[in-house]
Amino acid sequence: MSQDICVIVPTIREYECLRSYFENAREHGFDLSRLHVVLVTEDFCETGEMEAMLAEEGVSGEVFDGTRREEWYVDHGVAGYGHVVPAASHAETSFGLLYMWAHDEFDYGFFIDDDTLPHEDVDFFGTHMQNLAFEGEIEAVSSDERWVNVLYQNADEHGLYPRGYPYSAMDETIETDTTAIASGEVVASQGLWTNVPDLDAVRILMDGDLEGQAQTRTTREDFGEDFVAARGNYLTVCSMNLAFRREVIPAFYQLPMDDNEWNVGRFDDIWSGVFLKRACDVLGKRIYNGAPLCEHNKAPRSTFDDLNNEVPGLELNEHLWRVVDDVEPEVPRDGRTASPSDDVGVDADSYAAVFEAMGSELARGDWSEYTNGAFFNHVGEYMLDWLDCLYALDRPTSRAAESTVIS
Repeated sequence: MSQDICVIVPTIREYECLRSYFENAREHGFDLSRLHVVLVTEDFCETGEMEAMLAEEGVSGEVFDGTRREEWYVDHGVAGYGHVVPAASHAETSFGLLYMWAHDEFDYGFFIDDDTLPHEDVDFFGTHMQNLAFEGEIEAVSSDERWVNVLYQNADEHGLYPRGYPYSAMDETIETDTTAIASGEVVASQGLWTNVPDLDAVRILMDGDLEGQAQTRTTREDFGEDFVAARGNYLTVCSMNLAFRREVIPAFYQLPMDDNEWNVGRFDDIWSGVFLKRACDVLGKRIYNGAPLCEHNKAPRSTFDDLNNEVPGLELNEHLWRVVDDVEPEVPRDGRTASPSDDVGVDADSYAAVFEAMGSELARGDWSEYTNGAFFNHVGEYMLDWLDCLYALDRPTSRAAESTVIS
């Protein structure tokens, strides 16, 4: 089978974890020839050793440090858009999305963080692919706060809320129902995590941990049946264990973090998940949550360092979803937007239309009432640049030649 899956891994140290994922695929009979791995790293890292590891494993792939990324932008006629991928940030995963977009043989993408491992008894790649192909009945979760805690299933015991969950949406009342999913309706599969939960620094401090992890850990017993968040409800989307269809890339930009004048960080995948969920609701699509679980082995680090990165954006995180929720995009899809029951296909232009509407709202709005509100304008401008970059990759002889650096 030809390569149809691009596996995107941001890493500066623990790239050897991929050997466990490859072994998991072999053990469960998943065809490794379908994979092409893109390791996104830095100039100071062991790029030669990373390439050797892929060769030893017999898995197709490439390694992109900062220098190679700059060369790639030039080679593909998008050097004027290199700023959309921040340097030395987890949001460098966006480079992998650009790489996918430039290679239309990839129908599916995977995000895997380098501090994770698959559970040996579960087919990691196969389960994600089954989720993306899912059709049938599944649990749909909603709350009176319009936010779903992805750790809700045992929250009465552990009391955990994941990184990015708004503080104003806590103490919610959960309701569950059953909904029917049509073929092709699932566009993203979020696997959850055992061992170290994905918490923000405030919650880690409240849990009594100064090393950036958490005293409270999760196990398989904390997770029940797989589920979706109901229409009109938001959820945190973490990119450490995630599969998605190519079509969502225009609306799945990993937001510019860390390298900005407001020092906002740690919300790249969280905010991208908010945008993707809004797009899914508009277009009649779904984000699947649950299996396959991964083991999250977050390395110790100062909780206060993470806190310093998160505090500049905490207030904005309370309001972003409301801004997005008020946007009513006009989608070029037979002259109408999708209803929740629609099961027809949606092309990338539709995701781009939803994303452009959200980006324009953020770029043009007056957010001065919020601390660091101008960061919303910054994000909106970069969202629009993201779409221009994808457009330039589609038409390298026209738009790319005209592109200029926008900062």
